[in-house]
Amino acid sequence: MDRMAAEMAEQPRVLERLIARADEIARLVRAVAPRPLAGTAIVARGSSDHASTVGRYLLELATGRPVSLVAPSLHTLYEAKVDYTGQLVVAVSQSGRTPEIVTTLRRLQEAGAVGVAITNDLDSPLAAGAQVAIGLDAGEELAVPATKTVTAQLAAFALLARGLGDARFGDADLAALPDAVATVLSDAEPAARVAAALADETRLVVTARGLLYGAALETALKLQETAGIAAAGISSADLRHGPIAIVGDSFPVIAVSVDGPAHRDIRELVAALRERRAHVVTISTDDDADLRLPPLVEALACVGAVVRGQQLARELALAVGRDPDAPAGLHKVTET
Repeated sequence: MDRMAAEMAEQPRVLERLIARADEIARLVRAVAPRPLAGTAIVARGSSDHASTVGRYLLELATGRPVSLVAPSLHTLYEAKVDYTGQLVVAVSQSGRTPEIVTTLRRLQEAGAVGVAITNDLDSPLAAGAQVAIGLDAGEELAVPATKTVTAQLAAFALLARGLGDARFGDADLAALPDAVATVLSDAEPAARVAAALADETRLVVTARGLLYGAALETALKLQETAGIAAAGISSADLRHGPIAIVGDSFPVIAVSVDGPAHRDIRELVAALRERRAHVVTISTDDDADLRLPPLVEALACVGAVVRGQQLARELALAVGRDPDAPAGLHKVTET
């Protein structure tokens, strides 16, 4: 078994351990969160940024306060002077060693923010520099494509939202998550079938909306780095505003959706894309989905969708003769 597959298989246990700490994480965050909370700012890159996109939705829904995704270059290149008084800043990095994330967290705390780190390494500079550090406890991740650390980050954001307000899910929903992920992992054949159908493609689009948008972005990244395909993650709303012009006969589109407010929009888009004779692959809770997801509340369904995306990326890499563990030109920690 390759490393990527082995680390994907660890995800149910990683999630179980993290969910068992839900009350502890809630207490830690509530103890330091500014009162009143002016807003939340999130700092991340790469896969961590895609988890943060989901976190942005969850935290704004839960806190009723604005949430932003910070542009690190504003602080590391342009030395922006911004008042972060009353802000909770969440810095996310699986390694905790990406220099610009460490630097940006420090500068935002100097500007008045309270800093929280989400990282897999509590001995890292990021953890040391934050006022509170949440360890993912995912174990060492050796494959270059991040898998278990990404789904752990997604779960960590859900636990932050739970600690700060109305998280749109209950304890029973959380408890069901590891088994749902195990169900997805035990059902790899559909991903292999879809990968075989996509093996000759050089480009595709992955689309979703709302709480699943981050899953579309992460699936596109996994397809890029693992299978070497030019994949773009685009929200269904934005896809309609121009990019749909590239979608013609047999153009591949992966559409991600679950039951919830955005579901109807995705179904309507899928119908429109099929009228254009696009090759549409669905990742969904629908009975007729190509890559079916187990029933999960929308606020947590991104975890299952991301795992489906990991499966597809790995199977496509194998189908085109690439090493899923070590994509060419990539390293585990990116120095930016």
